[in-house]
Amino acid sequence: MMTSEREDLLRMEPAAEGKQRRRFRMVIPAFPAVNVYSGFAKRMTALGPLCIATVANKLEAWDVEVIDENNFRNTAVKTKDGVPDHQKIQQMRPADVVGFYGGLSSTIPRLYKISNLYKSMGCTTIAGGQHFVDDTMDEAFDNGIDFVAEGEGEETIRDFLTNFHHNEELTSVPGLVYRPNGDFVHTGRRERITDFERMPLPDLGLVRNARIKWFPVTWTRGCGMNCEFCTVKGKVRSCGPERVLAQIAHAFETYGAEKFFFVDDFFGPNREEALRLCRKLEAYQAEMNVRFGISVQMRLEKAEDTELLRAMRRAGVGTAAIGFESPIGEELEAMNKKLKPEDMVSWSRKLRKEGFFVHGMFIFGYPVGENVRFRMSAKERTRRFKQFIRKAHLDTVQVLLPVPLPGTDFTRRLQTEMRVFSRESLGWEYYDGNFPLFEPDPPLTPEKMHESITKIMTRFYRFKYMLSTGLNLLWFPSIVLWFHRIKIGWRQWYRVWRNSILRFNGWLMMRRWKRQVRKDNFLSKIQHAKKQLDQGSI
Repeated sequence: MMTSEREDLLRMEPAAEGKQRRRFRMVIPAFPAVNVYSGFAKRMTALGPLCIATVANKLEAWDVEVIDENNFRNTAVKTKDGVPDHQKIQQMRPADVVGFYGGLSSTIPRLYKISNLYKSMGCTTIAGGQHFVDDTMDEAFDNGIDFVAEGEGEETIRDFLTNFHHNEELTSVPGLVYRPNGDFVHTGRRERITDFERMPLPDLGLVRNARIKWFPVTWTRGCGMNCEFCTVKGKVRSCGPERVLAQIAHAFETYGAEKFFFVDDFFGPNREEALRLCRKLEAYQAEMNVRFGISVQMRLEKAEDTELLRAMRRAGVGTAAIGFESPIGEELEAMNKKLKPEDMVSWSRKLRKEGFFVHGMFIFGYPVGENVRFRMSAKERTRRFKQFIRKAHLDTVQVLLPVPLPGTDFTRRLQTEMRVFSRESLGWEYYDGNFPLFEPDPPLTPEKMHESITKIMTRFYRFKYMLSTGLNLLWFPSIVLWFHRIKIGWRQWYRVWRNSILRFNGWLMMRRWKRQVRKDNFLSKIQHAKKQLDQGSI
């Protein structure tokens, strides 16, 4: 069969001549193969691009779909590398405009590969996300991107697609950047969204060929903590508790969802609103005769509010993900974190006592700055981290390295000090927190940083927990002996059993990741990066 005949058979709609409707495809690029957390993405989806697609889907002339490469189950439309075959998808369902989610710098090489492909097939391309700032715009336009949407994209994509359909000037849409003749053109600043009630609820049905087990929920945007390393800034803006409940109810009643993850950087910026949401969630679950499993990110100091913690537990919040960042005071100060290590331990224990599973998130080897006199060996840092994790009784942990993400104060500081390795040596695919990307404070070295986080993680996630899982099953009948306090007995047993499973699975994940890192020959790339940095500083 000739190629043109095969393409005609695959096409699911009439050819472009006389076509009345248009298609917008939103693509979430896959994690690189060396990403240790890519397995988690197979059970959820990114909420930001879904919100963009949902707004676009309300436009009368447009059909809309989301392709999440990390959660794409249709093997018939995959390449030999296991990622979606966009050439085949475009043959089957031709898109006029393709959008790309650039919220994670580690996915940018894959994003550029796909954007170049779509550009070669005649599509108009637009990208957005926190990766795209002035320093990274040129490479975007060099890699098949026509337009970049700055800031929040819901209103920008609405106006962009409307103008596109009516053949009106695209450059009149506020919130865009493009490069017509080698110079950037900004079409004007678009104000941040404050009235979320006029935005449609995220439509999970737009994600094609996905199997979502953890459903994303959003409540707030922005963060006032102003951490040096973070890309999330600005005044906190929230929708009402009723809208949050509406998201959860829609997912439950439409897709049978029972597990939810709040993607916001922290849960409940306003205490009274948080209590009101918890009461609504508790009442809804009682009415529907269901018990949700909800995970949130929250500020550790909320542990002092016993009333809020208990309301959250009654609402179904079971896991609290906490950004401890570091157990070392000097590093916390450099990050602009207003926490003390001794308080962090007691607050963590309080969360555990109230029935939460506590997931600890850390940054190892944060550089404190040229004007701070502080030295600590990798061995001592590793000991401090292990000691803190043990004292705080954390259920699960992730320990990452500092990442000089585009546009952050942290990146600007390191660049001024000429410490960031060139991207010719270490590309964007390494910008996920698992790899050293700059020359650290002495006596640390990049190799020791990488070795240290691997040691901490492999010490926490170990093979022995497979045996613990079996022993816990044998121990299960003993909770019957707690017949007068069976609820307490069940909780204690379940925590040990759950953590054993997660830690064994973590061991499997770390094992695969270490094998991939060796195959990638990363340590030799570090040596090359250090030589380039030394030559550049001469």
